[in-house]
Amino acid sequence: MQNSNAESTGAGTSVTLIGVVANAVLIAFKLAGGILGHSQGLIADAAHSVSDLFTDVVVLVGLKAGRKAADQDHPFGHARIETLSSGMVGIFLIGAALYIGTEAASSIYRHTECHPTWLALIAAGLSIAVKEALYRYTVRVGRRIKSPLIMANAWHHRSDALSSVAVFFGVGAARINPDWHVLDSYAALIVSLLILKVGIEILWRSIQELTDTAPRPEVLEEIRRCITAVDGVLGHHDLKVRSSGGQYQMEAHIVVKGSLTVIEGHGIAEEVESCLNKEIEDLNQVIIHVDPDRRSGNRPPPEGADGRRSEDS
Repeated sequence: MQNSNAESTGAGTSVTLIGVVANAVLIAFKLAGGILGHSQGLIADAAHSVSDLFTDVVVLVGLKAGRKAADQDHPFGHARIETLSSGMVGIFLIGAALYIGTEAASSIYRHTECHPTWLALIAAGLSIAVKEALYRYTVRVGRRIKSPLIMANAWHHRSDALSSVAVFFGVGAARINPDWHVLDSYAALIVSLLILKVGIEILWRSIQELTDTAPRPEVLEEIRRCITAVDGVLGHHDLKVRSSGGQYQMEAHIVVKGSLTVIEGHGIAEEVESCLNKEIEDLNQVIIHVDPDRRSGNRPPPEGADGRRSEDS
């Protein structure tokens, strides 16, 4: 497990560092293209890319800390750090969307005119190509290492590409007909709403994880199906499932014949765990408790201090 974490952390770090270099180059290129090419939209797009650099730092710190193995102070692991970092990326996206939207609305209200050159169009086109390629590469790595933080950062790259698309169409329209310069601002306003939607979704998923929200009903149903499919399981109760760092942690009580020995009950619990680990995707931790059926068998275990007859494995 530690080797797997080390490999996934290395892959996530590598793709994020590639993003850092790409963002630094694009910021300089777009800023120069915006100033020399007389494009306010491209200058604003460069400012959006600056937020990507801050996001990359958050991702690097969150990924390294969140993928650490469990220790005495963190018996459930450090995955919640990754969840928290993912939420911060969502906040950055929301902030970028509000900034772009406010600037666009202000330009529309003031009827701001700008007459960009072909240099601004080339810079915007290059930004679209680089950021879209970076998004596809990052999202592929994020899916492979099952990291919601890397996936969130991928969408930040996509948001930067979308803002560059708005600039590209706005600059292109202004080059075709100077009277169409306002299209740049309208396009930016639409893109800001798309970015805002993605940012809210990422932040909401992080909040759900931090508040131990149960997974989708179909995931719970699949877990129940797996538990009841094991021979010897008479029933189950107290099923609890939460998500941490994009992976599930769960515990459940299964009911077995009261006449079974501790070893036999433990064996059934191991079969349940084996089925769950095999069938449930992204399952990180399983705890199965064994409770005897008081109506079966003639050798029920002695009652504990709480008055319940139970055996835990």
